[in-house]
Amino acid sequence: MDAASAAPLHIAIFPWFAMGHLTPNLHLSSKLAERGHRISFIVPQRTQTKLHHLNLHPHLITFIPIKLPHVHGLPHHAETTSDVPFSLFPLLATAMDRTQKDIELLLRDLNPQIVFFDFQHWLPNLSRSLGIKSVMHLMLYPLSSAYLVEEPRRSQGRELTELDLMEPPPGFPDSCIKFQPHELRFLVAIRKLEFGSGVLLYDRAYKGFRSADAIGYKGCREIDGPYAEYLQTVYGKPVLLSGPLLPEPPNTTLEGKWVSWLGGFNPGSVIFCAYGSESPLPQTQLQELLLGLELTGFPFLAALKPPDGFESIEEALPEGFEERVKGRGIAYGGWVQQQLILEHPSVGCFITHCGAASVTEALVNKCGLVLLPRLGTDHIMNAKMLSMILKVGVQVEKGEEDGLFTNESVCKAVQTVMEDGNVVGREVRENHAKLRNYLLSDNLESSCVDRFCQQLQDICYRSTHTLTTE
Repeated sequence: MDAASAAPLHIAIFPWFAMGHLTPNLHLSSKLAERGHRISFIVPQRTQTKLHHLNLHPHLITFIPIKLPHVHGLPHHAETTSDVPFSLFPLLATAMDRTQKDIELLLRDLNPQIVFFDFQHWLPNLSRSLGIKSVMHLMLYPLSSAYLVEEPRRSQGRELTELDLMEPPPGFPDSCIKFQPHELRFLVAIRKLEFGSGVLLYDRAYKGFRSADAIGYKGCREIDGPYAEYLQTVYGKPVLLSGPLLPEPPNTTLEGKWVSWLGGFNPGSVIFCAYGSESPLPQTQLQELLLGLELTGFPFLAALKPPDGFESIEEALPEGFEERVKGRGIAYGGWVQQQLILEHPSVGCFITHCGAASVTEALVNKCGLVLLPRLGTDHIMNAKMLSMILKVGVQVEKGEEDGLFTNESVCKAVQTVMEDGNVVGREVRENHAKLRNYLLSDNLESSCVDRFCQQLQDICYRSTHTLTTE
């Protein structure tokens, strides 16, 4: 059957239980539904209420609720990473793995042509037994996987070391990425992290890469193509790009209190910092961040999660901080409308932890980018991409060994981005403007999603299966 004339697909999507995975996957679902494809979106039963307002095509996108099996040590109410500290994420992964029998029954009943997954390394073999194709679709840019890919190094018969990661793998299309010692230690250590059911985090990824029918990432060929092509060569299977997945126009307006407060400052003068929604900073680093914002002299709004052990953000503030910044600075411990704040004309700088969704929202707005990656493989790699490859942001300097930043390094990065006379800042702002215009150009995202859908059709309707499995 020719893919171009094929009927719309029925796609099951089963993301990892984190809002940073569920939300962008639902966003992708909307893009697919716009083209007539039917989506069965598998989600923990109580969490679906948090996503209903994002379902723009309820006639084509159906939530399929599942109940998480109880795991000893995991709170009974816990369904996503927002409900538990990082230390309990492995137990949440164990609960996800224990849904395997339920997922098998669901897939038998739903009978989709293809299923998307990310952390469920067992899903490709399960879906293959049911005659369903699988795509390991990751809501990150392919650079991360391409640099950290294990396949070329596994042939050496040993585990990766910090020395190995100082240089890119053989055939990698870029040579400008450099790491600090603390980053290398983290990237090696995270490979050995047990992440549910006795499975290492990187084994989940590796088994998924090896056994899926195809691998998918957010991104577009013009920017991410070389890394996708590299991964395709390494794994010998299609690597798809689903487009930049630009944020949908908000269907709400900015809260009045923020409209009033931001409206009191000049255009492009306010620093906006959103940090720690799932992994809060320790108090000492939170205070350094806030003192750095104070030191800049610019007005600022910092949306921060309280450090572990603190009930509110106010308890964790530096002594005398609120009095000193009164009228020009706010440290806020609640949820804010990030996309709408970034669009406000008063905001001139965004300090981001470099999560993929936040990066995309920032790139399509005009504010300067200050990069402060939290400990997370994709956060570290996104910061490298933005600062070293695309050169659209400035990374906050950290101690080479301890990985800690200071109030002075926060202030320096902000001033580099915001001060008109700074040569580096001017280059970054110009590069950002060019990239923003490109991402918002007519038909870019539409053509990316169309190509992605065509490739999904090709995968579903090809007659032979020649992919490597494990």
